[in-house]
This record gives sequence, structure tokens and C-alpha cells, in this order.
Amino acid sequence: MFNSFLDQFWPSTVDGLSLGAIYALVALGYTMVYGVLRLINFAHSEIFMIGTFAAVGAVEAMGITTPVGTVALIGVVVVLAVVAGVASGGAAVLLELLAYRPLRKRGASRLAALLSAIGASIALQQFFALVVIPTVFDRPKEGGYLPVQSNDFANPVHLFSIGPVDVRSDKLIIFVGALLMMVALDQFVARTRLGRGIRATAQDPETAVLMGVNIDRIVIATFALGGAMAGVAAALYMMRFEETQYMVGFLLGIKAFTAAVLGGIGNLRGALVGGLVLGLLEMYGSSFFGPEWRDVVAFTVLVLVLMFRPTGILGESLQRARA
Repeated sequence: MFNSFLDQFWPSTVDGLSLGAIYALVALGYTMVYGVLRLINFAHSEIFMIGTFAAVGAVEAMGITTPVGTVALIGVVVVLAVVAGVASGGAAVLLELLAYRPLRKRGASRLAALLSAIGASIALQQFFALVVIPTVFDRPKEGGYLPVQSNDFANPVHLFSIGPVDVRSDKLIIFVGALLMMVALDQFVARTRLGRGIRATAQDPETAVLMGVNIDRIVIATFALGGAMAGVAAALYMMRFEETQYMVGFLLGIKAFTAAVLGGIGNLRGALVGGLVLGLLEMYGSSFFGPEWRDVVAFTVLVLVLMFRPTGILGESLQRARA
């Protein structure tokens, strides 16, 4: 086992960073909503799923049926990210308006909102399995799988080597793209007027209202931003795996939530750290114990973090973030 781990260390590192970058972007939705509303939005995994379906539709609408080169791939990924980001962001806003806002207006408990999130998650899964896949995409509903029409449309190529590490185009695009989006969101929350409103609401909603902050507007913006990040993650995911299904967000969503907890729930930078660390631990565990242990490693990390470091690696919440 140890020899296998040493042989696969650098390839596992590259794979872990690219996979962890996707986890980190999805984790942003969990961490932002929790920071503002103290709510774990378990339907966020389906927001990611909607983004993957939008990305598939964008690929087919562009008529891509053959592999594209690296330069063209960057342009394709930008288009997919915009389309999936708008679809996921819009779906997240609708989710807030239909599933959460009525409960907030009635002063319902957080448990009621949590149950509403679980119900919305299951409803969205079944709607896409029974309606969207067979009707919109004209594919058989059995299994709920929706592959991209062109296999290997991303056409990943070897770009360069750093020592024993071979860097492929798709993995580099995923890592750099996710990092840029994380930095952009962090600066947006830290420096813009809307970002200050988000941080003020996270710190003290009652005082924020007295200072003229529109809470409903802030909540909508929080869901929209978190959803858009999930959409970008969906575009990057589709570039690498080129297949989705109605349950695609279930396991990945739990892992993204694990990443948010690992980095520090409610902490934007913690989502990045947690996602990258979790991706690395998954791939290292897979190379050491075997690929069948990959998911076991991820959830073992969640249990250990909750037992010994429930505030996460960074521990600073969104409400204490500084401009």
C-alpha cells in the first residue's frame, strides 16, 4: 500500500487539487447561506445538478460534436460557466422565494427550513429524472444519465511537466478557474456595498435593518451568488467528466458540505481551504487504501472534524470577515 501511495503521490496531488477546486466552489453556497441565515441549504446540491444540465444543453446548442483544442476549450468553458451560473443562480433564487422565504416570514423554526430543504432536494431530483431528461433532452429516463453527445469534447492534452507531475489542460483550467472565482467572490464580499450588507446581516440582522439594510435583498443576493458559484463548478465538472444525472449532486453535495465544515462553515476562504484539503485527502486515501475507500475517507474526515475541530481549520465566520 505504501509503495502504491508513493508511486501515485504526485498524480494524486494534481487530481486532488482539481477535484477539490470543484468541491470548494460548491461549498461556497453552503457557507454563504449558513453565514447569513444559519441554515444548511441541503437543496444546494440540486442547484449544482441544474448547472450541469444547463452546461450539457449549452454544449449541444453550440453544436460541439468533436473535440476542441486547448485555446478554444477556454472559450467554451467560459460560455458554459456563464450559462450554468445563470441557471444555477436563478434556480437558487427561486428556491429561496418558494421554499424558504414563506417560512422566514412566518417565523418558522430552523428545523422547518431544514425539512423544506430536504423536500425541495428530493422534488428537484425526481422532476429532472421524470420530466427534464426524457422531455427536454429526449433521452430515456432509465438510470437518469445524461451524457454529452460528443465524447471527450474537452480533448485534454498534456501541457507541461513539473518534475514527475504531468499537467493536463482540463485540470489546469479547473484549478485556475475555480481560484479566480474564489478570489473574485472574496473581494466582492469584502469591498462592495452589497458585500458589506451581507457581512452586516451575518453579524447582526436586527442592527443591519436599523442601519437601512434590506434583508430580503441581501438574502436573494446570497442565494444568487452561491448558486452562481455552484453553476461555475458544474461547468468545470462537465468539462472533466462529460456526464451528469439527476443524482449527480447528492454525493458531491455532501462532500462540498464536508469541505465547508472542514474549512470553517460560514468562512469564504475556509471553503477554498476545505475543498482543496478534502480533494487531496480523498485522492491520497484512494492511492493508499484503494479507490473503493475514496468516499470512506471523505466522510471519516467529516466525523473527525466534527469531533475534534467543529469550527473548522480557519474557524472565522463570514460575520467577522474584514474588508
